Amino acid sequence: MSHEIIALLVLAVVFLVATLRGVNMGALALVASFVVGLTIYGVTVDDVLDGFPADLFVILVGVTYLFALAKNNGTVDWIVHSAVRAVGGRVALVPWAMFLVCAAVTAMGAVSPAAVAIVAPVAMGFALRYRINPLMMGMMVVQGATAGSFSPIGIFGSITNGVVESNGIPGNQGVLFATTFLASTLIAAVAYVAFGGRQLVARGREFDEVTGLPGGDGVTPWRRSASGEPHSAVEAHRSTRADEAGDDATRLNPQRVLTLVGMLVLLVGALGFDLDVGFTALTIAVALTLVFPEAAKGAVEQISWGTVLLIAGIVTYVSLLQNQGVVDWLGEGVAGVGAPLLAAFLICLIGAVVSALASTTGIIGALIPLAVPFLLTDQVSAVGLVAALAISSSVVDCSPFSTNGALVVANAEADQRELVFKRLMQWGGAIVLLAPVLSWAVLVVPTA
Repeated sequence: MSHEIIALLVLAVVFLVATLRGVNMGALALVASFVVGLTIYGVTVDDVLDGFPADLFVILVGVTYLFALAKNNGTVDWIVHSAVRAVGGRVALVPWAMFLVCAAVTAMGAVSPAAVAIVAPVAMGFALRYRINPLMMGMMVVQGATAGSFSPIGIFGSITNGVVESNGIPGNQGVLFATTFLASTLIAAVAYVAFGGRQLVARGREFDEVTGLPGGDGVTPWRRSASGEPHSAVEAHRSTRADEAGDDATRLNPQRVLTLVGMLVLLVGALGFDLDVGFTALTIAVALTLVFPEAAKGAVEQISWGTVLLIAGIVTYVSLLQNQGVVDWLGEGVAGVGAPLLAAFLICLIGAVVSALASTTGIIGALIPLAVPFLLTDQVSAVGLVAALAISSSVVDCSPFSTNGALVVANAEADQRELVFKRLMQWGGAIVLLAPVLSWAVLVVPTA
C-alpha cells in the first residue's frame, strides 16, 4: 500500500474516532501529523510543525478576544440595536444585508477570511439577540464572502485569472464572476429557507424602541440551555449584557466609542492597508484591556480555545499531506484518466474535498495547471471547467475546517458552538458532494 493511501486512510480514521469517541478532532490530527510524519514520511518534528497554521491561530484568537471585549462592554449590543433601526425593524432583511456587505468588500479586493472575521462576530451577535438561527447567519456571511471573491479585482478572481492566463488557457473573467456569484447566492438562498427564512419574513417589522427586543412569543426554538430548557429572548438579551449593570444599549459611552474606533481601525487596516487581521485585532484587544481592565475580565476565557485546537490540528495534517505531494499525486492520477469528462469531474471533486479542509487559494492555484493537458485538447470547455472548479473549491468554505467556517463556529455562543460545528460539517459535507456534480453538469457537460 502506498504512502499516499495510508495517509488518506489515517485522515479518515481521525474523523471516525473523533465522531465515535468524542475526542477533540484537532488533538487527534496533531498526533496523526506527528506519527505519520515521522514514521511514514521520515520527516522531522520541525517539518511537521511547518504546516501549523500560525496565521489562522492568531486570527481566531485575536478576533474572538476583541469581540469578547466588545460583548462585555456592550458595544456589540449597540451595533445590533443600530442595525435593526437601519433595516426598519425587518429582521428578515438582516441576513441578506450581511451577505451583501461581505460580497461587496471581497469584490473590491479584500481577503475572504478578513471580511468574515470582521462581519461574523456582529452577525452572530445579531442572530442571538433577534432569534435568528445562527446556522443561517453563518452561511449567509460565508457565502457572501465567497460570492464577491471572484470579481476581476477580487483575490480568488485575480489568482484564477492569472493562472489561466499564464498557462495559455482560454478564459472569461465575466463568466467566472457571474457563475461563482450565482452559485454562492443560490446556496445562501437555500440556507435562508432551510433555517427559518420564511418565519423571519412572516414576522414582518419587529422592533421595541424601549427594550431593543423582538416581538413574538419570546422563545427561541433552536436555542437551548445546558439543561435542555429553552432560553427566552429576554434571557438571551441579558446574557450578552451581564457586565453592563443595566447600562442602556442604545447609548454610547467612552468604552464603546473606543471599541468602535478599534473595530474601524481593524476594518480599514485589513481591507485598506492589507494589515494582518489576527495581529491587528489582538493589538486592539490588548490596548482596550489596558485602558479598561474591568471590562476585560473573563474575555480571555471566552476565546474559542477548543475550536482553535480543532482547526489547527486538521490544517496541520492536511498541510503535511500537501507538502508530501499527496494532493499532486491525486491530481496527476486524475490527469491520466482517458475520459476528459470524467477527469474534469474528478478534478472538481478533489478541489471541493481538499479545499473544505485546507486553503482554497492554494487549491485553485494548484489544480488548474493539472488540467492544462486535456484542456488544450478542446475536448471540454476551458471556460466552463475553470468556472466549475472555482465553484467547487470555494463554496465549501462553509466547512468548519476552513478559515471562514472556523470563524463562524468561534463566534457562536459558547453553548451553541458544538451544534453550529456539527451542522456546518453536515452542510459542508453535502456541498462537497453536490457542488462538483452540479457545477460539472451545468458548466462542463453541455460544452463537451
